[in-house]
Amino acid sequence: MASSLEYIKKLRNSGLRPTKQRIKICEVLFNKETTFHFTINDLVKIIENETKEKISLATIYNTVHAFEKKGYLKEITINSNQSYFDTNTSDHHHFFDISENKLIDLHEKDVSSIQIQKTIPGKKIKSVEVLVKLDTDNQ
Repeated sequence: MASSLEYIKKLRNSGLRPTKQRIKICEVLFNKETTFHFTINDLVKIIENETKEKISLATIYNTVHAFEKKGYLKEITINSNQSYFDTNTSDHHHFFDISENKLIDLHEKDVSSIQIQKTIPGKKIKSVEVLVKLDTDNQ
């Protein structure tokens, strides 16, 4: 489990002043045994439920985006107006359950090797991450 000193370091490394509210955000994000996925709205509810504190949407939004920019969180874009964040920043794949609006980790062992044939001059592949969209099977 992380400590307040680690949270203060993450906040400062992200260009943020370590306020009481931002430390609470860190506790919710980084003090869990397992990684998790969330939207900004999900995080607002989680913070209210776990800490019984109300933190402004702007503070949560700015903190999450500063952490994502610094590499402490990963953003997974589902479509043009829907993004999730992941506390697991390693390269990995996801299922997205459309009917439940839920992002689920898909582990490397569950995906065969992906080979990209096309190259773009002056560019190299940084990572390959698959997003598999699922819907209810209404047969």
